[in-house]
Amino acid sequence: MAANTFGTLFSLSSFGESHGIAVGGIIDGLPAGIDVDMNFIQNELNRRKPGQSGITTQRNESDIIKILSGVFEGKSTGTPIAFFVENKDIRSGDYDHLKGVYRPSHADYSYHMKYGIRDHRGGGRASGRETLNRVAAGAFAKLALEKVGIRLFAYVKQIGSIKLLKDYNKLDLQTIEKSLVRCPDERTSILMEKLISELRKSGDTTGGVVRCVITGAPAGLGDPVFDKLQSNLAKAMLSINAAKGFEYGSGFQGSEMLGSDHNDEFFAVQENKEGVKNKLIKTKTNHSGGIQGGISNGEDIYFNVAFKPVPSLMMEQNSVDEKGNAVKIIPKGRHDVCIAPRAVPVVEAMAAMVMLDHFLRYKAYKI
Repeated sequence: MAANTFGTLFSLSSFGESHGIAVGGIIDGLPAGIDVDMNFIQNELNRRKPGQSGITTQRNESDIIKILSGVFEGKSTGTPIAFFVENKDIRSGDYDHLKGVYRPSHADYSYHMKYGIRDHRGGGRASGRETLNRVAAGAFAKLALEKVGIRLFAYVKQIGSIKLLKDYNKLDLQTIEKSLVRCPDERTSILMEKLISELRKSGDTTGGVVRCVITGAPAGLGDPVFDKLQSNLAKAMLSINAAKGFEYGSGFQGSEMLGSDHNDEFFAVQENKEGVKNKLIKTKTNHSGGIQGGISNGEDIYFNVAFKPVPSLMMEQNSVDEKGNAVKIIPKGRHDVCIAPRAVPVVEAMAAMVMLDHFLRYKAYKI
């Protein structure tokens, strides 16, 4: 199986399966001298881990990260950072009845057709458990980005048909983690939680949308023509399990607008920084989502990621086995009703990796 490494100058090589001994990865390209705050990194993993509330899967993993290399006396050395997290709460027996059966809308059939073999225990490599590696690498990337003033915030914008209509600049993004569904609007959050509770009782699932906002990115990040910043962000987001769509800036809504309304007009403002007067170029609107011509323009970067309903339903479904025989299945195991709340730190992590990768290209390896 190829394609397990993501990134150019800053990269992650990911390994492990849902019900294997451990998951982990090797991070390459993190500049030397970055203060490695292990409490921050562990907290990022805690935001993703299962069993964190009554609305998520109840798999009980501590997800304690262990660093094998690349960190000395609390700082990155510039050498590869190897890490792993043990899988503790494994119930592989929950999947015995699915051996040889193709679950609807899972990767079972496609993996089997490609490789001739598959791990039926929780989806193996195709499990959401693999995203732990991304969150760990993204945490290291965030620590580096913090030094240059780039910050990332993601939150749940929609669950099922319940939508948060307020724009991000009218929300208090510091309240995201106070919500069980990571929605920074109390009224909308309550409605989302209610929907998830109702679906859990019925055995059904739903999808959702996560919005990510990146602030502090300088103008000039991105490499056209085939390495545009939004192209790399799209690839990163669509590599996340269950992701079905990506749009940045005005997105699909922009296709309904007139050019006279959609164009982001430039204006100059006087900036006095450290006694030096400069004219700072800004835009009156930001339909471009902070990216023009594949390169950041200094405005906020924002995008949405759509996630499909979790395909593991706690109800009877029709399918076939490996011999083509019709079967009826009722999945066991512990699953999320909606993946969007736990996808928030994953979206942030993938965005952080992309931004650091492009920043290193922009600054020629140095921070």
